Amino acid sequence: MKELLWIAPFSSVAAILVAVCIIKWILKKDEGTDEMVKIAEAVREGSSAYLKRQYTIVAVFFLCSFLLLISLAKYGYLPAFVPYAFLTGGFFSGLAGFIGMKVATQASSRTANAARSSLNSALKIAFLSGSVMGLIVVGLGLSYLVGWYYILNWWYSSYAPIIDSAQRLSTITSTLLCSAMGASCYALFARVGGGIYTKAADVGADLVGKVEAGIPEDDPRNPAVIADNVGDNVGDVAGMGADLYESDVGSIVATMALAVAAGLGIKGVTIPMMMAGVGIISSIIGILTVRSREKSSQSVLLWALRRSTFFTALLVAGSGYFLVTQILGTQYIGIYFSIITGLIAGLIIGLATEFHTSHRYFPTRSVAQASLTGSATVIISGLSVGMYSTLIPVVTVAVAILASFSFSGGFNNFNLGLYGVGISAVGMLSTLGITLATDAYGPVADNAGGNAQMASLPPEVRERTDALDSLGNTTAATGKGFAVGSAALTALALIAAYKDRLEDLGANLNLSLLNPKIIVGLFIGGMLPFLFSSLTMQAVGRAAGKIVVEVRRQFREIVGLMEGKAKPDYAKCVRIVTASSQKEMILPAAIALFAPIVIGLIFGVEANLGLLVASLVSGFVLAIMLANSGASWDNAKKYIEEGNLGGKGSDAHKASVVGDTVGDPCKDTAGPSINILIKLMSMASIVFASFILKKTLLP
Repeated sequence: MKELLWIAPFSSVAAILVAVCIIKWILKKDEGTDEMVKIAEAVREGSSAYLKRQYTIVAVFFLCSFLLLISLAKYGYLPAFVPYAFLTGGFFSGLAGFIGMKVATQASSRTANAARSSLNSALKIAFLSGSVMGLIVVGLGLSYLVGWYYILNWWYSSYAPIIDSAQRLSTITSTLLCSAMGASCYALFARVGGGIYTKAADVGADLVGKVEAGIPEDDPRNPAVIADNVGDNVGDVAGMGADLYESDVGSIVATMALAVAAGLGIKGVTIPMMMAGVGIISSIIGILTVRSREKSSQSVLLWALRRSTFFTALLVAGSGYFLVTQILGTQYIGIYFSIITGLIAGLIIGLATEFHTSHRYFPTRSVAQASLTGSATVIISGLSVGMYSTLIPVVTVAVAILASFSFSGGFNNFNLGLYGVGISAVGMLSTLGITLATDAYGPVADNAGGNAQMASLPPEVRERTDALDSLGNTTAATGKGFAVGSAALTALALIAAYKDRLEDLGANLNLSLLNPKIIVGLFIGGMLPFLFSSLTMQAVGRAAGKIVVEVRRQFREIVGLMEGKAKPDYAKCVRIVTASSQKEMILPAAIALFAPIVIGLIFGVEANLGLLVASLVSGFVLAIMLANSGASWDNAKKYIEEGNLGGKGSDAHKASVVGDTVGDPCKDTAGPSINILIKLMSMASIVFASFILKKTLLP
């Protein structure tokens, strides 16, 4: 087994090195005309200003949390290394999002410039920019885990030799499990704050610009257009990167902890890290196979990305068999099939999401058709699509849970079955490098279209960037479906690890469904995702309202603006939405972090378990519904803008813009943020488990 341990550190370094090479290649590309450079620079400045302000707020939170964790460690509630690992987890999560955003803001103008000559050149730059995000996320995540694993193993081997190997492994995995809360906390701030920013700017720009003033999307006369482009980067790149970073880390550490409970020892503990390693190598190979022909249709472009994703999954499947049989032995071949279950489940969820959200298929075309009779029918139709789109993902995850539990021998060894569920989540996320690349490429293509419009490039350039943007809407929706599915499996593994943690601490659990404490937890947990979504969507509404007022003011007061003889004050809109989003993200984040702690302290750990299970179930379904409804509304609008059902400027188009506006906070703020909610609550429960057990108010 020792001969294979190099896979994890080698692949993590390889991911970072390949990402650096791609960054250098992108930066060598021409940014285009002076006007294109000027527009891109404005977006970069706005994005940096937003992150700088966010880091200030997050730094205060992490400092307070660090001091709290130090106190808990001092009184024996946590392992001594947890506070420091918590800080590094948050730092690496933020770093992954920061690098991805920086590259995206550099790549948008270069993508637009490449689109002046060929579609394939533009696709290559945009996709490789997204690949940087994917590789940095998986590379930094695995580097973080490998580094802490070796540090802790060396420390306990050298300075605590009286601890036996099983106890040492338990302490190491417990430390890593608790430290992952740092990544989750930062991801929540990034996702909620970035989501509020991007959708407030987008909604404000669309409502006044496209609906009221009747000007095109990304028209340079619209004062909110730069803020809109900034939002794509801080929300859909930096936010998504931090989100999936913590999903990747969370699934790995939860499975490592479950390996100890299942009695698999160091072999079971290291397999999740090595699976992540072979996933990285496979993703690098898959990324290098993406290409398309000039004048390709959207279906051809989509197949170019999908083909590489399938190829990556096949490489992971083959490598996973080798790892399991060589490390655990053929008697544990069922664990390999659990990995395959996760891989297949991820692919099915992605395809189901594409079917319900792409305008190539009936569901989204039915939403577009509903626009012929007004905004109300568009909204009703989009909600309907979102609701029935939950069927396939929910059934898929349910089957995956049962199959992975059964394959790994769960009906004979319960803890081994839970390990199977955890390793299936690792299997699903093993293709994250390329899956996130197809997601993060979308905002780059969107910004490239905005750059082309504002720089008044020839119509064929905008046609090419629109083709990439339309594809990006589908891949982004697919990425969100993948993120939700992986969050469900990861959260279940975390809940199982929490239960094991409580039993290790000596808790006498009554998990009967008739236990009143369990029922209380179920009711409150089922409600929390709805409360959380309400707060985030209200935040978007309030921030968007401020942008609407400002854009109307500038249209009214700046002489010559509508005629194109004067320039709008872009910076004012950027400042407004930056301040609003930072303020509005605090309450939802506080609820996610403190709800399980408060419920546990009042009603006990059994109520807390009920809360986690119910929030997982209701949050999983709600996240899918919101994400797919929003994506369906968005792509219905794109379908009409391509010249169908009256085309741009028609009544159907105006109705579809209203539907898209309603869907924006659903798909890019509330829906994706729920992924982190259901995982962060489990993380917080694990970290404070010992404290809650000793301080619960009710007997």
